[in-house]
Amino acid sequence: SNGLWEAAVISGALAESTSTIRFGPSVLNAPYRPPGLVATMAETLSEVSGGRFVLGVGAGNTTDYDDFGIAADPRYSRFAEWLTILHGLLRDGSVQAEGEYYSAPNAELILRGPTEIPLVIAGAGPKMLRLAARYATAWNWWTWGQGPADAIDTLAPTIAELDRACEEVGRDPATLGRTMDVYSVVAPGMTSEADEAVIGGSADQIADALAQFGTIGVDEVRCDVFPRSVAAIEAMSEVADLLHGV
Repeated sequence: SNGLWEAAVISGALAESTSTIRFGPSVLNAPYRPPGLVATMAETLSEVSGGRFVLGVGAGNTTDYDDFGIAADPRYSRFAEWLTILHGLLRDGSVQAEGEYYSAPNAELILRGPTEIPLVIAGAGPKMLRLAARYATAWNWWTWGQGPADAIDTLAPTIAELDRACEEVGRDPATLGRTMDVYSVVAPGMTSEADEAVIGGSADQIADALAQFGTIGVDEVRCDVFPRSVAAIEAMSEVADLLHGV
């Protein structure tokens, strides 16, 4: 299925059913949830998982919101206000903000999780890159049907602009993580009819393909694995072992 379950509910299930992995939404679309609710949700998931929750956020796609009648434009301005409140709550425990789209006159998080929650911001436009440079633990983007070589050619200028954005806000670019969602990977020893699957073969071949993203500074890849089954995910463990430490 290409549908998506609700992120917070699935994250709660993962917190209960796992013990070591980090988990969280790749991109939690901001307009669906007020920033204070997201901050409380994130701290709760961090608490119940022992600090394993990672929060990925982004402005989302306006077509997603039109179907539900949710106001999303102007995307950047709304997201910037939303993010300011979220970041203040997660990092300082309280925030005072008055904006055109979001306000938090005197918001406070009383209960906090055990560790600082990693905040990952998705977006490739210049203004979104500056937000990532200022607020994020890591930046995220995705391949959307491109193999590693094409994706690297496409993303190299964006990575360079991200570095410049860090320098503009007085941040060492090396302190900002870079993550990549790879759409899509056929698990080793398996087949798939998915048109969007662009990486496959043996575990060694898949690992070599994914390792190419490291040449442009990507330090973490997340794979959309086909076929969609537990067996396919388990088969990817060999790939993970090969990439460990690369």
